[in-house]
Amino acid sequence: MASLQSDKINLLDFDRQGLRDYFRSLDEKPFRADQIIKWLYQHGVADFDEMTNIAVKLREKLKQTCEIYLPEVEHGNLSADGTSKWIFRLRGANSIETVFIPEKNRGTLCVSSQVGCALDCSFCSTARQGFNRNLSAGEIIGQVWLASHLLKQNPATAHHRITNVVMMGMGEPLLNFNNLVKALNLMLDDMAYGLSKRRVTVSTSGVLPAMDKLKETVDVSLAVSLHAPNDALRSELVPLNEKYPISELMDACWRWVGAGDRKRHIMFEYVMLDGVNDKPEHARQMVDLLKDLPCKVNLIPFNPFPKAGYLRSSDESIERFWRILTKNRILATRRQTRGDDIDAACGQLAGQVNDRSKRVLKFMKPRFGETL
Repeated sequence: MASLQSDKINLLDFDRQGLRDYFRSLDEKPFRADQIIKWLYQHGVADFDEMTNIAVKLREKLKQTCEIYLPEVEHGNLSADGTSKWIFRLRGANSIETVFIPEKNRGTLCVSSQVGCALDCSFCSTARQGFNRNLSAGEIIGQVWLASHLLKQNPATAHHRITNVVMMGMGEPLLNFNNLVKALNLMLDDMAYGLSKRRVTVSTSGVLPAMDKLKETVDVSLAVSLHAPNDALRSELVPLNEKYPISELMDACWRWVGAGDRKRHIMFEYVMLDGVNDKPEHARQMVDLLKDLPCKVNLIPFNPFPKAGYLRSSDESIERFWRILTKNRILATRRQTRGDDIDAACGQLAGQVNDRSKRVLKFMKPRFGETL
């Protein structure tokens, strides 16, 4: 098995302030960090020798002690609808998946934050893989670097640009808080990717202390994986609900949209599962739950994977659910499934995980009446 670590310091693990502090520790001027940041992210340069405005002596010094480590591109797929999915191999023989979704006026990159996932949401393919470890900040921002590079390399996608980043790939981002924030800082930094605060979204299943901390730490958009309007059903689908029930989650959501520098709202993600959470009474409970909260509900057709145990709600059920929400002045959208022909749709990302949680053994047993 490949080593998880290198003797050298990966410069992708630093946001701008961290890199400035590091250069001070080397008795170098902090502005050198700004130059490096621009080379890495604005110019996409990952070779010290190409950083021509950096003194040769400093470049040689950096080559001795530092590296620009990016995950290895193991495989890439291009969907019939234009969606791209890449499998990136990490040190330690694990792999993660990253997805780019092109639309008319935007290009959204779905980024992973963990190898596998530490949570146990019953409808998610990533959860079935178990959990190995958190990604480093460099492995998170490295996905943005690589995706940007790979899109430009491919003639079929060279016209695409990353305008939005959503932390909705493998893993629960708020359980990898410190590394997440460093990567978010680089996404927002004008010297790096310079994305709008409204175009960078962190998705969480409801890790409440970290939700509050995120609001105080970095100004980004928030998406909450809700998937059910009552505690009994949500605990079945999202076991984290047993620790942080819906009433506490909603209190945290109200704190999120409270007074701030800009008007905030929350995106609630709701995967539509046939006969499970898609009934009219569930829609009406959603109306009661979200009344007056500045929010939008994204209704997501379930994307099947082998032995999932769930079926996708019918178009009629999704339409009915949407009509109940909108009739009661809850802003709602019906997500169009993208990339499902290459297993790149919501809930389908799996990667390759050397599972330390042993959760994968649980799913080797028959469930929901299936036989192996």
